[in-house]
Amino acid sequence: MTDSGLSKRSRKQLKETNNKVVLFWRKLKKNAFVAFFLDVFVIVGSALLLSLVIKTFLIRSFFIPSGSMLETLRIDDRIVVNELVPSLIAVERGDIVVFKDPGGWLSPIDKTKDTNFFSDTVDEFLGIFGITAPDSAQHLVKRVIGIPGDRVVAEGGKLSINGVPITETYLTKGTQPSQKDFDVTVPEGSYWMMGDNRSNSEDSRYHTDLPSKGFVAQKFIVGKAFVITWPMKNWTWLGSYPDVFKDVPNK
Repeated sequence: MTDSGLSKRSRKQLKETNNKVVLFWRKLKKNAFVAFFLDVFVIVGSALLLSLVIKTFLIRSFFIPSGSMLETLRIDDRIVVNELVPSLIAVERGDIVVFKDPGGWLSPIDKTKDTNFFSDTVDEFLGIFGITAPDSAQHLVKRVIGIPGDRVVAEGGKLSINGVPITETYLTKGTQPSQKDFDVTVPEGSYWMMGDNRSNSEDSRYHTDLPSKGFVAQKFIVGKAFVITWPMKNWTWLGSYPDVFKDVPNK
């Protein structure tokens, strides 16, 4: 048999094989039970892919691990963060931001703590798609008080930025802006962060002994929190309170 004959026969066999596969696939899809699960698989797969894209480039969620932002944020509140801040949208005074540990702010993770392999694995997997937030305890949530160039001063329980005293209406009534006096100038590319629960927040004020001097570099910021989504009773938009800082001049 010639090479040409073999080639034609091979193509014919391949065509027949493909036809059988196609026919089998068509027959399979005619089964209502199988077709239903195929549709579910496609829908769930598409949703997970979309969630992955959204979490990677647009928004993601975090749980609040501590009480440093009370009464604005409560422990175990779920917040959604806009990841376009600060890469495309500038960080502003008053923004509530989530950021990675700049170094020395958080205690080392206790690796000896009892864990459940199955639940931890599921949590990590779902976290890839933004459904859960397994790394929340490895991040911090604070309010931006000083932006690059700002001189932030706390003296006698009063707070001023660039020489202008501010009244922080987002603090619980009667809360002293700072029990610790300080006078800092925020360097370029960094921010001065403070928790709304001023008497119980280890924020920039308490990390001035570190190499970062308490400032948080922009590269550590994950994004800006803009809404509380869970529990439903706490659902609310999170504002930046621009009126608090409207009279503060930029440097």
